[in-house]
Amino acid sequence: MDAALQAQFESAAQAATSLPTRPDNETMLRLYALFKQAKSGDATGKRPGMFDMVGRAKYDAWAALQGTPRESAMRAYVELVESLK
Repeated sequence: MDAALQAQFESAAQAATSLPTRPDNETMLRLYALFKQAKSGDATGKRPGMFDMVGRAKYDAWAALQGTPRESAMRAYVELVESLK
């Protein structure tokens, strides 16, 4: 994995915690999904039940990125965080 990309990703992850305004829920889900895909790869585990709406939405957003290479997810995450600054 590219060390420069890894450093950019870590910096973007830090910046995401201190954005000037909180992004809308759809953007938050996108950030979550890209972060998980970059860190863990494809979604694993069981999909949360219907009473866990937040967990289910997060899982579904992550699962939608199935097959996306980690490096691509990192680049997309960095670009999204930069656009939110």
